Amino acid sequence: QVQLVESGGGLVQAGGSKRLSCVASGRTFSDHAMGWFRQAPGKGREFVAVISARGTTYHADSVKGRFTISRDNAKNTVYLQMISLKPEDTAVYYCASAKGVYSGPFEDNYDYWGQGTQVTVSS
Repeated sequence: QVQLVESGGGLVQAGGSKRLSCVASGRTFSDHAMGWFRQAPGKGREFVAVISARGTTYHADSVKGRFTISRDNAKNTVYLQMISLKPEDTAVYYCASAKGVYSGPFEDNYDYWGQGTQVTVSS
C-alpha cells in the first residue's frame, strides 16, 4: 500500500517562504517521478512541479523562479521550497507519485496521491 504524507503547510505572510515535505512509503521511491499539485478555493487542481526519478525538474510557469522541487531518495522524501509567496499561492498542496521514472503535468500520469496540506498566504 503506497502512502504519501505531506507536511509543512500553514499560514505565511506575502513575501515569505515555506518548505513542504512529502514522505512516501510502500514502493521503491527512487523508481518513480514525484510531483506537486495544488487546488485553490473554487478552482480545479493544477500542476506545480515534477521531478524525475533521476532528478530532472520541471516547474509550472506560474511558480518558476519562486518554487523549487527536490528529492532525497535516501529519505523517500520530496520537497517543495517556496519563496516570495503571494496570496494567489493559497491552496491545498498535494504530492503525487508517478507511474514511471519520468512524468509531466497531467494527473493521469500519477497513480498515488497524498491527502494534501493547506498553505495560506496572507496579504
